Amino acid sequence: MRKKCLLAALLTWVTISKTIGQPPIHPPAGAVLDVGIRFQKSISFYTENGITAQYAHPKLVSKRLFLGLSYITSRLGTAFQSNAIKQDNFLVSAGYYFRPNWVVRPMARLNVGYFAAHYANPLFDELPKTSPLASPEFGLCYCPDVPLKINASIGYNLLTGNGVTGPGTLYPVFVQTSVTWNILKNSKN
Repeated sequence: MRKKCLLAALLTWVTISKTIGQPPIHPPAGAVLDVGIRFQKSISFYTENGITAQYAHPKLVSKRLFLGLSYITSRLGTAFQSNAIKQDNFLVSAGYYFRPNWVVRPMARLNVGYFAAHYANPLFDELPKTSPLASPEFGLCYCPDVPLKINASIGYNLLTGNGVTGPGTLYPVFVQTSVTWNILKNSKN
């Protein structure tokens, strides 16, 4: 336990020290459309993967506000070629990136959407299978002076279930990592 605390403190110190003394970067001049993959893991439960896209325009809070769509599923994660429960998450998000000229940017995101679990056995047909989703996320984005972005955050599902009042496979705490590429970046940006 002490080693984990020391490792967490070291990672926090490295992140903070790297972000404070960062040289400024030059964000793209036009609109940004980041498209890529998202890896998500519910704490003590399934690994899910999917696709994500987010859009920012210079008129949307100086390109600090990103509007996005994501589809995350266990079909490409834990349930891939196994008997694990197949789950689908459809998300619409609004993310705000602080410190737009830094290489490592703090970020906050609010997701809303829809969750569906697909139980393979008819024995479970009486259990709740769907739920609306609402989850805030907080994390960091590594945004170098190339079209690549790597985003890591921790989130909390505000609407969960216990198997009776909502899906029992919708766990509250999750971590996610997204790797995206700005497909609108050209040589002029």
